[in-house]
Amino acid sequence: MISNYLEVLILSVIQGISEFLPVSSSAHLIIFSNIIDFSNQSLIFDVGLHLGSLLAILFYFRKELLNITNDKKLFNLLLIGSIPLILVGYIFYSTGIIDSFRNLKIIAWTTLIFGLLMYFADTFKVEKKIEKNLTIKNILIIGIMQILALVPGVSRSGITITAGRFLNFDRHDSTKISFFLSIPALMGASVLSLKDAVNENVEFNFFLIISIILSFIFSYLTIKYFLIYTKRFSLKFFVIYRIVLSIIIFLIIYN
Repeated sequence: MISNYLEVLILSVIQGISEFLPVSSSAHLIIFSNIIDFSNQSLIFDVGLHLGSLLAILFYFRKELLNITNDKKLFNLLLIGSIPLILVGYIFYSTGIIDSFRNLKIIAWTTLIFGLLMYFADTFKVEKKIEKNLTIKNILIIGIMQILALVPGVSRSGITITAGRFLNFDRHDSTKISFFLSIPALMGASVLSLKDAVNENVEFNFFLIISIILSFIFSYLTIKYFLIYTKRFSLKFFVIYRIVLSIIIFLIIYN
């Protein structure tokens, strides 16, 4: 029983922090699953973790989201930007293709390559703002790039921020675009996790509530402080982190 509580705590910390930072939550969950034997890991945890992160992003941006619903242009743009990931993600999920990407070699390379790509993107000049310059073309480019996040190690947050920076949006606005696009992505992940749990007759228990609460807390704190960070600092810290992490994974693989 204690191991169940410890497991849900560890998974909630990993999910809550890495979901919104440009480091790849799926990669970290796979890595820790290889390091620590999560013998009790179940679909119920997946449901709770995704729901917790979804509720955190909805709660944090509740006022802005209410404004977006009244701003048809921005609302439609965010919907358009979400379509590529939803369509391709469902195909990958339903065909089982997505499982072929879940290995340490792929994670090592994607962590390194897309970390370096983020570094170069973060050197681009700032010219655009969400309110004035977000167009169908821009959001489609970001949305298509977001598809790459289906591969662990790429990072949905990382690739969307990278795309935003390449398109000359500032670091803070690129992060906000990434966070807004995370809502449909998390909704989709929550639905798929819930569908799997129902299909396998998983018992909904107290651990679901705990995982939702813990994931919500860590996700909310990450969203809050990462937005503050992007106003003051570059993304170099996360680039260095990704490079170091990729080297560690390479050493584990080839030793």
